[in-house]
Amino acid sequence: MSAEDFGRVGLLLGGESSEREISIKSGRAVAAALRNRGVEVVEIGEKGDIVAGVLSAGIDRAFIALHGRFGEDGRIQAFLATRRIPYTGSGVEASRLAMDKAASRRRFESAGLRVPPWREYGPEEPIPEPPWPWPVVVKPCCEGSSIGLSVVSSPGDFKKACRLARRHDERIILEEFISGTELTVAILEDSALPVVEIVPGSMYFDFEAKYVKGKSRFIVPARIGEEATRKVQAAALAAHRALGCRAYSRVDVILGHDGIPYILEINTIPGFTENSLYPMAARAAGIDFEGLCLKLLRVAAL
Repeated sequence: MSAEDFGRVGLLLGGESSEREISIKSGRAVAAALRNRGVEVVEIGEKGDIVAGVLSAGIDRAFIALHGRFGEDGRIQAFLATRRIPYTGSGVEASRLAMDKAASRRRFESAGLRVPPWREYGPEEPIPEPPWPWPVVVKPCCEGSSIGLSVVSSPGDFKKACRLARRHDERIILEEFISGTELTVAILEDSALPVVEIVPGSMYFDFEAKYVKGKSRFIVPARIGEEATRKVQAAALAAHRALGCRAYSRVDVILGHDGIPYILEINTIPGFTENSLYPMAARAAGIDFEGLCLKLLRVAAL
């Protein structure tokens, strides 16, 4: 498939979610990579309304680099499907499930996968102190990039953490903190790429640790041994399939000290910035950034 066969590609970036700035960085990087390979690209969403931009741009395909709400929750996917515009990444239902941490956890558990013990609390529902030992994790139900997430080590910080999470979503998740090795697994066309080990500079892999260069170390392949690597890759691929994801995703996993891979969440549109983990895993598999972007565009579907 040549660059001309893609037609005019709409690179959707920016948007209005709390992850807007990361989306712009991802989108610009992808746009530059595709242009270097001769693809005609029009960037949509950094300025102005995305839907209006798509309607006026006359695009033949869409590369979605939107993070967070409207990008990863199935809504932009549903809009593109109604316009019969093929788009990158997962479909409507898989995107919706992956964005909703409670819904995805239920699906993982139904598939026999392990997740950290957790509880969901709805709007204005009283939140008792968690039944697990400190620390515990408090997070919004539908956010990404660790926005609104806290790891709470004492009862004194617990209510503050719950208020922070509820500023980002009326529904919140409490989760037992699993001590172990933090990992992420890139899935590409139903295969697991080399596992990336995350060594955060702080207690956990928060927004700053993810996007500020030098705040964390990333080791690929992860230093967990061949048997554990196979186990983690198999669990990540099973999670990807359990939600019905397609083409690509990135699955975040904790390998507990008990040797069990615990699924944390799936990113259906992982970051594509210079520090991003998905392109890092692809490079370890021998796929350069431009080739990766072309591959994802090639398998775009309705």
